[in-house]
Amino acid sequence: MRKPKRPQVNLEGALAKRAPGLLLSAARLLFLIIVGFIVLYPLLYMLVYSLKDREALLDMEHVWVPLTYHFDNFHEIWDLISFGASLRQTLVVQVLSAAIEVFVCAYIAYGFARFRFRGKPVFTFFLILSLLVPVQMYSLSMSVNFRNLHIFNTPFVYWLPSIFGVGIRSGMMIFIYQQFFLGLPKELEDAAAIDGAGPLTTFFKIALPSSGVVITTVAVLSFVWHWNEFYLASLCFLTDDAPLSMMMRFLPTRLEQIGVYPTWPTYTTLVSAACLLYVVIPLVLYVIFQRNFVRSIDRVGITG
Repeated sequence: MRKPKRPQVNLEGALAKRAPGLLLSAARLLFLIIVGFIVLYPLLYMLVYSLKDREALLDMEHVWVPLTYHFDNFHEIWDLISFGASLRQTLVVQVLSAAIEVFVCAYIAYGFARFRFRGKPVFTFFLILSLLVPVQMYSLSMSVNFRNLHIFNTPFVYWLPSIFGVGIRSGMMIFIYQQFFLGLPKELEDAAAIDGAGPLTTFFKIALPSSGVVITTVAVLSFVWHWNEFYLASLCFLTDDAPLSMMMRFLPTRLEQIGVYPTWPTYTTLVSAACLLYVVIPLVLYVIFQRNFVRSIDRVGITG
């Protein structure tokens, strides 16, 4: 009994059909590698140069993979900018302020989105105006108010604006929350009202638990904005214990005080070590929450 013949496969024809797809995939991969290198170049530069010593800096044959490396630059920068104390001050003042602002802005935005009240168009106008006016335009009056309130040079210069919903980029956070709450089904709130729930109960038990997506977006943005903020602190609002952003702002001055000038080779290594220490915490948090953050950006609909 003869065995049935196997159909002959035309390999050349199959490859010819798959060639455009393979070329497109290769081109896409090459493009992503190029873009990824451009994006990661500053981080790679900081990492490599922060581990170099004087001999490695002068070695032009091994630029990206030095033969010798050490961690003395990190120890020197740690002591120079008082990294431990500055990090503690940043967490207590700025990060806590960001957490307060995330909750308060949600509460304010829910009122804008769900309630009609007298003067709402006027308040909405000022809300939009707060997105356009930079803090430099009203920093002088803010400083005078803080002095009159006797909270100058205390953490309350950050906490108090966050409690009242007028902190760093609060207008943007309220606007993001408001657009999300406008898209929530009104039937959920109507059902809660039939069950006897008031506005506060509806907010805490219906609206807030349903807004996990937008909370992730606003929390990440608020953390980054507060982490990088140094203008208010540099206005002598926090002169006793400066946060990390302010210490980084005046790092060149501190380096010159110890005799390290921009023309010196070790200047680049110390600055790279300081920048790497400064970005490592936000970078780790982003790696942990990147999937939820990207998904929340897509759900909320933020562009630009």
